Amino acid sequence: MKRPLLATLIIGIVVVVGVRALHFSHALVQFEDRIVQHLSSYDAATFVLGKPWQYVILAILSFGVAALTVTSLRRGRIALLAFGLLIELAAVSWIFSLYRIFFQPLPSMFAVALAFIMADRYTAISQRGRAVTARAFFTDRLSRDQVQRVINGDIPFDSEAKTYETTVVVCDVANKYDLADECEPPLFGKLTEDFIRRASDAFMQAGAYIQTADAEGVVALFGFPETDAHHGDKAVRVALDVVEQFRNRQLANGEAKCDVHLGISSGTMIVAPLQNGERPGLITSGEPVELARRFCVANRFYGSRVLIGPRTFELASRYIVARPIDFLSGVNSRERHEIYEPLWPAAEAKPEQLARRDCFWNGVVFYREKRWAEAYSEFQKARGPDEEEDAPLQLYLRRLEPLALNRTEMPMKHA
Repeated sequence: MKRPLLATLIIGIVVVVGVRALHFSHALVQFEDRIVQHLSSYDAATFVLGKPWQYVILAILSFGVAALTVTSLRRGRIALLAFGLLIELAAVSWIFSLYRIFFQPLPSMFAVALAFIMADRYTAISQRGRAVTARAFFTDRLSRDQVQRVINGDIPFDSEAKTYETTVVVCDVANKYDLADECEPPLFGKLTEDFIRRASDAFMQAGAYIQTADAEGVVALFGFPETDAHHGDKAVRVALDVVEQFRNRQLANGEAKCDVHLGISSGTMIVAPLQNGERPGLITSGEPVELARRFCVANRFYGSRVLIGPRTFELASRYIVARPIDFLSGVNSRERHEIYEPLWPAAEAKPEQLARRDCFWNGVVFYREKRWAEAYSEFQKARGPDEEEDAPLQLYLRRLEPLALNRTEMPMKHA
């Protein structure tokens, strides 16, 4: 039996029994009679709502208020609801009196008040333990709003080992080795610290869990601790926003620019609490982390800024415009993962951009089929106004130029 249901049953039973016991008190009956005369006249009534019906109403209200208070965990709103019920019960008694029906509202009002107070105290005590757990596991790893939602129970979390379907984003400084050579150590340390802070804040504000954040990069998990069916496309959209933020920001005194590379992979992650240690913590492990790191590093070769795996592409393809880049080996050398470069949110893509994406896609297909001339022609069509910044396109064109040239020269030699 779930804990909230058990708490609701216990509180409801205690309230019903307690109010009924109080109702047998002579002093309480006299108090009820004096109060109810201001709402309804017993002597003028032609019909009296009997005690059995009053106890039924009392029980329904007791269990209902207890259930709402225990499960919603929003005590302020439930307090307003309980106060509203008290007013409604008094109003119902007065309305019944207009039709000469006598209804004693005080037992039900006592039940509402007691049920709310007991359930509210239970919630406060249970939240105290949840707050300790949430702050121990998620401080500096989730945003303050997300931590508060864990405490409130809006994000369910049990500190037990289990699996989550997540999307992992690895973000690292693209030119950190160049910066290390060009900058003095204090400046390099400042740039790295600024990168960690800005990247972590961007991911946390988007609802991600920060697994690690150090000089080797920031690793963020979407889909944990809050399950989200759209964790894949959300991670890609946030990654594109992060690229844009860093692209437009000039660090230090305007001479050193910090660019970023991101790798994104989706799959199953195991999350388990640390059993032994000085500080409570969580162990997060799974293949998506390793693959996301590989995709992040692969950006250096292809000249891209964001690369995603096949599972992420499957999850985000309806919302993100992407193009295929190449195949990379997986954790197992026998595995090969097709990687894609996300370009724009689908809602923002222009028709000419989609046309160029399609030409690039056709070029990749022809290239894999070793149809060099056709591939070269399609890649030429994929050129855009910013072709000098389209490093993956330039890479394929450099690969194809000698191959396509040889294909066109061979017929001339035979002639």
